[in-house]
Amino acid sequence: MKRKRLTAFLLIILLTPVFAFGQSPLKGSVERIKVHGKSLEGNLEGNPTDPDVSIYLPPSYKKESKRRYPVVYLLHGFTDTDAQWYGFVKHWINLPVIADKVFSAGQAQEMIIVTPNALTRAGGSYYSNSITAGNWEDFVSKELVAYVDQHYRTIAIAASRGLAGHSMGGYGTIRIGERHPEIFSSIYLLSPCCLAPGNARSAEALAKIEAVKTPEDIAKADFMTKVALAYASAWSPNPLRPPFYTDAIVENGKLNPALEIKWNANMSLPSIDQYITNLKQMKGIGFDAGDRDQPIASNIKILHQVLDNYKIEHSYEEYQGDHINKIGERIETKMLPFFSKNLATK
Repeated sequence: MKRKRLTAFLLIILLTPVFAFGQSPLKGSVERIKVHGKSLEGNLEGNPTDPDVSIYLPPSYKKESKRRYPVVYLLHGFTDTDAQWYGFVKHWINLPVIADKVFSAGQAQEMIIVTPNALTRAGGSYYSNSITAGNWEDFVSKELVAYVDQHYRTIAIAASRGLAGHSMGGYGTIRIGERHPEIFSSIYLLSPCCLAPGNARSAEALAKIEAVKTPEDIAKADFMTKVALAYASAWSPNPLRPPFYTDAIVENGKLNPALEIKWNANMSLPSIDQYITNLKQMKGIGFDAGDRDQPIASNIKILHQVLDNYKIEHSYEEYQGDHINKIGERIETKMLPFFSKNLATK
């Protein structure tokens, strides 16, 4: 009787998948390369023209040499870097670990994920075109896509390309996506910033901006001061005003009204009606934010209403959370399955 039980136990062991006993999930690989951006050449801030780019290759990529993959371009947020998102530097998120979990469990079809290092002198370019920060919109939508298609086994058509991002990257996603449906067919915005005007700046905040006199002072500035400097670099550049090469942010103790007009014109909601035809071409549009992440949660609700008015299909959710505490979970359970559903695999 004991021998029969032992034999049955051995058969169970032999027939049970190895991963059930704690083996790590199948793992993809990460490459960190440099990609030259002609569109970044000559930027007045002196930002790199060969930014680092982190690329996640799914588990089967190096085993199935003839297989081609859809690609998601994932844009990081303000003051972040690709190194932080891909585990090279300790951060609040590790994208390859999340992707490995999703793909090894079969929760989504495998895809390549690409993230450029978009950190600039001011903290971020908002993925816009600017003589001061560089033409980041062009770099992402044209040069980076072309490079990845030439050097990796991608499915080089819009139907197989997605664009996503968090915070500043979410803003960059809708900015670039609505302008380039011929390049990206699906977009997903994670807690996107900068959709609407409304960030009133106190006298104290304006004084902090005025206190930044040299580029070296930027590193010492607080977060919101850096945001204002980055807005100016991206949206109100001025090649005649060194050392920041932007229009004056503060005039007579108040926010420069001419500059504020330029900033507001670059917010997504005021201009979205101009891109409805392009958005209607999208295969998939998704966005979400935590309910404690204000004013972002309120702004994506307006975006939801606008798209509803135009009868543009999309997914929208306001979940319990703040700006960063559930982003990894959202990528795992929402964003990657969203692209798995919407990106073509052939």
